[in-house]
Amino acid sequence: MRVSNMKISIIGFLISLCLTLSAGAMEVSDLDNPKVTEAFVDGLVIPLMKNHNSPSGTVAIVKGGEVIFSKGYGHQNIKNNIMVEADKTLFRPGSTSKLFTWVAVMQLVEQGKLDLDSDVNQYLKTFQIKDSFPGQPVTMRHIMTHSAGFEDGAVGYLIFDDPARIMPLAAAMKKYQPVRVNPPGKQTAYSNYATAIAGLIVANISGIDFNAYLQKNIFDVLGMQSSSFMEPLPDNLNKNMATAYVFEGGAYVEKPFEIIANFGPAGAMSATSTDMVKFAQAILNGGQYEGGRILKAETVKQMLTRNFSHDDRLMGMALGFYETEHNGLRFVGHGGDTIYFHSELVIDQKNDMAFFVSFSGAGGSTVRSAFKDAFYDAFVPVVVEKITPPSDFSARAGKYAGNYLFWRSGFSTLDKAMGIFGGGVSVQPTADNTLVVVLGDKASQYVEIGENLFRKIDSLERMAFQENNQGEITGFVMDGMPFMSTYKAHFYQSVGLQYSFLGLSILVFVGVLLRLAYQWSAFRTLTGAEKTAARASIVTAGVNLATLILLGIVMMAVGDQMFSEIPFLFKAWLLMPFIVVLVAIYHLYQAVLVWKDGLCRGPWARVRFSIVAFCALFMAWFYYFWNLLGFNYFT
Repeated sequence: MRVSNMKISIIGFLISLCLTLSAGAMEVSDLDNPKVTEAFVDGLVIPLMKNHNSPSGTVAIVKGGEVIFSKGYGHQNIKNNIMVEADKTLFRPGSTSKLFTWVAVMQLVEQGKLDLDSDVNQYLKTFQIKDSFPGQPVTMRHIMTHSAGFEDGAVGYLIFDDPARIMPLAAAMKKYQPVRVNPPGKQTAYSNYATAIAGLIVANISGIDFNAYLQKNIFDVLGMQSSSFMEPLPDNLNKNMATAYVFEGGAYVEKPFEIIANFGPAGAMSATSTDMVKFAQAILNGGQYEGGRILKAETVKQMLTRNFSHDDRLMGMALGFYETEHNGLRFVGHGGDTIYFHSELVIDQKNDMAFFVSFSGAGGSTVRSAFKDAFYDAFVPVVVEKITPPSDFSARAGKYAGNYLFWRSGFSTLDKAMGIFGGGVSVQPTADNTLVVVLGDKASQYVEIGENLFRKIDSLERMAFQENNQGEITGFVMDGMPFMSTYKAHFYQSVGLQYSFLGLSILVFVGVLLRLAYQWSAFRTLTGAEKTAARASIVTAGVNLATLILLGIVMMAVGDQMFSEIPFLFKAWLLMPFIVVLVAIYHLYQAVLVWKDGLCRGPWARVRFSIVAFCALFMAWFYYFWNLLGFNYFT
């Protein structure tokens, strides 16, 4: 969800009035007035935090080599009434941490110790990346552009809160190695695992612990005294750590410090916003900040140059940094999310400017996501020209229609089941020669502006479709997400279609039990094969409904534990799909007998029996498809 352009224009206009500036649009130069900057940020952040239950936040902005704004919002600790201070309170940057891993990698490239285009297996000591595609090894360039081809994974092991579960990075990488689902360099699929591999390689080549390497070669060099990848945090930093909260029952409930140490290089950092913009200034300054140099200028240029793109008409992947665009401006940077914190670092080379924001709580994601667009809509506004859809588009619109899924998904483990809750993208033609693209709860209209290229009707954001040699559309990529390409799903992969059959199956099973209650006396009079067949339907309905009900109870009981471990209750529930399969097979056998021997007192009764068999088989397939049939998780 994003703040609308109209709302941002009103905010900017009111700020202009309050500060007696001109009635026209603000400009980047207005940021030199601290009152303008503070009024704008306060006017945007404070209402959004309040409306979306985000208890704490921090913003820091640099321009022209100077910190022009830094401010904390909300409470570092509600119970102790400690307020956030931008230069003191630490937040969790999440995946924005990856930028430091990439800089460490490039430091070793500068020293001639690491080759971006060599097989990374030569830098691993205790295990190897599996040779899933012979002759196509994973390289560091693949890793840094998120095109290594790994499936995604997180359920049960990525984030936890028990320090006793921390293991050496090499051991974690060996244990949690995901399946490679694409040849390297073919599709982008954001990978925490691949980034953690990069951090392990830094440690292997340098001969020192990854966290210690960053402290010595980046944090100390830039004077980032309130930053660390250590988990748990050392006492001197932990006392200033923003407490994690969730909003439950009308109040903020404290949550434990999140530990990502087993995948540390991918997201374990804690830092103040003012430290984060020191790093941003070093990148803007060609690798140096206040006399401390972390990279050569030519290396920084190499890092910020596009290295991979599915379509050069859209933003792509630099080395680790990814490109985004708004109002015609190109940005490099990185967003990041833990369970409780939501952050983004944005570097604007054209205006010699950068900012870091981080907000806590589930609603912090909305505040973070709104900030960049709102900021540039206010200070660097553009008029979006009206675009007219091609009148002949309907003749080719059909080939784009369908459901698309992100390659950043689980394929072999329980992670695949996260797709039950959505995550795909629906693309459908409209009567006015446009495409409607539905992602989550947001629908956008796109207009064709080139071959397989479309632009959002009310902004400059674009999407480009991929086409194979047979002229078939196979996927697409979107502005803002160069690290996650999609593929066109088969009809049976449609969550909507599966929901329809799931709903039908539940109705059928409930109907079986209601019929039993209504015709109990008739059931008692059945004998022999007739009664055996009736019992098969009753057992099938009961087992399937019990499995779904128990799943709901288990998920309510375990809450968000699934992201840190696989609870015993869920492991026990995983026995149920096996029973579902057994009763489905048994009911199918009974269905054959029903038709063969003319049971169930008439053709319509036999059809009803077959419908139950179909629903039972669908449920068995459903659990199999989503990897819920079996114990498909890392132990």
